[in-house]
Amino acid sequence: MAEESREEGGGGGVVEDGDEAGGRPGKDGGSGGAGRGRDGNNGISTWEIEEMEDEAGPASLAPPAAAAAAAADVYVAVGKGGSSMEALSWALRRLASPRSFVYLVHVFPVVISIPTGLGMMPKSQANPEQVETYMNQERSKRRVMLQKYLDHCRNFQVNVDVYLIESDHVADAILELIPVFHVQQLVLGVSKSNLRKFKRGNTIAGQVQKNAPLYCEVKIICDGKEVTTVPTADPTPPISPSPVNNKSNSISPTPLSPAPDHNNSAVADDDEKETNPNERNKITKYLKCFSF
Repeated sequence: MAEESREEGGGGGVVEDGDEAGGRPGKDGGSGGAGRGRDGNNGISTWEIEEMEDEAGPASLAPPAAAAAAAADVYVAVGKGGSSMEALSWALRRLASPRSFVYLVHVFPVVISIPTGLGMMPKSQANPEQVETYMNQERSKRRVMLQKYLDHCRNFQVNVDVYLIESDHVADAILELIPVFHVQQLVLGVSKSNLRKFKRGNTIAGQVQKNAPLYCEVKIICDGKEVTTVPTADPTPPISPSPVNNKSNSISPTPLSPAPDHNNSAVADDDEKETNPNERNKITKYLKCFSF
């Protein structure tokens, strides 16, 4: 995340109540394409996912990894608030194991204006140098914010990657990621002040839990403890809604990230259930990945 001004987002999106890259790297430590790979056993590669307008000829994703390996992966939504760290700590203690991969998912808003000496100015009207300076500042803020989560994962000696999603609709962005990577374990934090709203389904965490497919187990953590509720789940993976038109300025297509590949030599079982190809195409039309 010094790429071209392909990134449209800034600031740190909230998931709380709480050089371009190719494919997603495998668990053997190699990188799926250009960009930063892993450094040793606990190295980190970060991929940014950007909403974009529909393009012709959506690329297909690789088949899901073996069911046992995918089930060991843990996805944790993180943001600026303290509930995110509590959720990550809970996930590392209760769900993660040495063979697990922990994926940190952070949603940040689309930038439509930037600060100038004359006040806020639409990004499209700002000087390119001003835009680049502001974008670099926002990237730096995200790095600082995410570093504490990365360090915490290193302390538990687990493999960790980061997914950055640019969207103004946090719950939708997370829900659309689930069928793309066949997420089976997802953890979100909710603050005490928002716990009552969560139980009424009026928070990001509540929306995600309510609308996640049954194959994805969503854990909600408040104050270091799991919040036990009876979720209202859709028995089938949700069809991705039409992408929000955020007027992305991306022009050059970048390779889409494949589904998790925990072993480059491993082949998914023949009877393994894959994501519906039509559903996958609807999602990947507007998801792009590039390095952090």
